[in-house]
Amino acid sequence: MRPMILIAALLAGPAAAYEPLVEKQEFTLTDFTTRGGEVIPEMRLGYETYGTLNEAADNAILIPHYFSGTSHAAGKYAPDDAAPGYWDAIIGSGKPIDTDKWFVVSVDSPVNLGAHDPNVITTGPATTNPATGEPWGMDFPILTIGDFVDTQKGLMEQLGIGRWHAVMGASMGGLQSYEWAARYPDLLGRVIPVIASGWADADLIAWLDIWAAPIRLDPNWNGGDYHGGAAPEAGLAQALKIVTLHAQSAEWANGVFGRSWAEEGKDPAASWQNEFAVVSALDAAGAARARISDANHFLYLAKANQLFVAGHPEDGLYQGLLDIDVPVMLIHTDEDLVFPGNAVRETGAIIRSAGTSVEIVELEGTRGHLDGVLNIAQASDRIRAFLNAE
Repeated sequence: MRPMILIAALLAGPAAAYEPLVEKQEFTLTDFTTRGGEVIPEMRLGYETYGTLNEAADNAILIPHYFSGTSHAAGKYAPDDAAPGYWDAIIGSGKPIDTDKWFVVSVDSPVNLGAHDPNVITTGPATTNPATGEPWGMDFPILTIGDFVDTQKGLMEQLGIGRWHAVMGASMGGLQSYEWAARYPDLLGRVIPVIASGWADADLIAWLDIWAAPIRLDPNWNGGDYHGGAAPEAGLAQALKIVTLHAQSAEWANGVFGRSWAEEGKDPAASWQNEFAVVSALDAAGAARARISDANHFLYLAKANQLFVAGHPEDGLYQGLLDIDVPVMLIHTDEDLVFPGNAVRETGAIIRSAGTSVEIVELEGTRGHLDGVLNIAQASDRIRAFLNAE
């Protein structure tokens, strides 16, 4: 399981997993040209599929993933895996995204955070620059959410899919969903952005900078030139700790931990070595995630999210949203601190102002931003109906 943040798994309930074991696949795009005009000689990425592509190739649904996610959206790689993919509750036989009917494609992003996860296939600063034989480091081109979408478009063409029935993703996956609908409206039938608004506003830009700050302050980061030496793992762990808390809610933190101590009998007032339980849990989650992640990849992901404006940014902040002319379903929660409910509703109002159909579904829960991953099954009936509508 690769939830937005590792600690989410602590309180996630059991679920019946997508039944067939999942096989990681890969594809390569040669001389991939970024929207900034840079060329990456080999863009190698992983993907997973669930269900079967029909003869007409018109039953495909794309699932782009969130900031710290991967293409592992459903099922298990092995029977004894601890948990299935992050959206297994809604992907599978008889589930809202019914794999008896739909062919589901989920893709690893470029600069994927889990660069050292054996189940992730990605291209980014930690991978080898064929021109030098060394890791790219910060010489890797800056990428945008649009570049992520263009890699998925490349896979789409390799699979022989002419049009997605739908594109649906959470958080950063929601940004990619907006981008698909704004930039390539003829290549999809409907879109479901989850826990995401239609542009990166000043608040999100600032928070992404705060997320990334501990990495840049770690002396081992060395301006991004740490490959072959000590990695800035401490800074990365602290960055992931911040993401972990930001993606939750105060209701969750207070309800789960309160003011309890990390260890019985060790009062935080008595020693700097003694800690509160909430801090200890966040430290553990950040450190565990850091072991399979890459610090430069984190920075590149943060930059891509900061730069996000749907469609053609040169046409204005809202024009991409106004260009969307396929049915839209927005799923969000008012407890979200990353993409607040008001921002999602404003996005919906802008899209609707151009005459496009917009449905809004509000989730309830105590997990904040993470409710879009952990409690997505609340929207099951609405998702099923939206996908099956003529």
